[in-house]
Amino acid sequence: MKFDLDKAWRDAMSLLKANLGLLVTIAGVFYFLPYAAATSFIPEMSQLANPGAGTNADAMMAVMQSMVAKYWWLFLALMIVGGIGNLAMLALMRQRAKPTVAEALETGVKSIATYLGVQVIQAGLIVLVIFFLVGLPGVVGGRALAALGMVLAFVVTLYIIIKLTLVSPVIAMDGEMNPVAAIRKSWTLTKGNSLRLFLFFALLVIAFLVISSVVSLVATLLLAFASAEIASFGMAVVEAATNAIAVVVGACILAAIHAQLARLHSRDEITIEI
Repeated sequence: MKFDLDKAWRDAMSLLKANLGLLVTIAGVFYFLPYAAATSFIPEMSQLANPGAGTNADAMMAVMQSMVAKYWWLFLALMIVGGIGNLAMLALMRQRAKPTVAEALETGVKSIATYLGVQVIQAGLIVLVIFFLVGLPGVVGGRALAALGMVLAFVVTLYIIIKLTLVSPVIAMDGEMNPVAAIRKSWTLTKGNSLRLFLFFALLVIAFLVISSVVSLVATLLLAFASAEIASFGMAVVEAATNAIAVVVGACILAAIHAQLARLHSRDEITIEI
């Protein structure tokens, strides 16, 4: 049996309807408020989100590097807070043992170390891929070989990301606290469906980019005649709200995918045993 994209979307929408109020509350506390505060606190974030006319890529990269070097501690805090929120939302959608909000938040706090461990391992894998497919070929074969390696590295990196997509549900919904075991289980659950998952996520990303661009354009037009301070604050609120909504929908989608692939995996195991 293969992954059913349409069923995953319908299941995700069912989870969203059943848990909307609680999910929005968690997202508001762990995503909307921190992101809105950070955007207001860090002027560079507004500059990156709304670059002025004539701003080139080098200037944007310089702003980004300066911002990361100056506020790395804040981005780490946002990552931890967001990770707890994401794990709590997933835990809230457990089907077998429906937890309370307090229990879901407790799960998020207890499992954040595992989640961060997985992020470190994933980043390490991607760095190794870039080193072996781009760095070494560039030294040995020059720019042409490095360019080819860059394409291969991009494909392999996407593959790794897709294979580790279900790590968060495995941690929050299955209770797996070993980062290596969580990675292994996510890798197993996605076996045979990597291409379908990639197409599904690609469609979702395209839809999000289109919708967020329209929302940003409308917000920009509405705030065009406001003062610079009000416009900046308004855009920060709009961007934070857009991201929070995306996180809520994304959590429901991951929970639905996890449930479907877990059922398919269990069915395949039973078939093999028979």
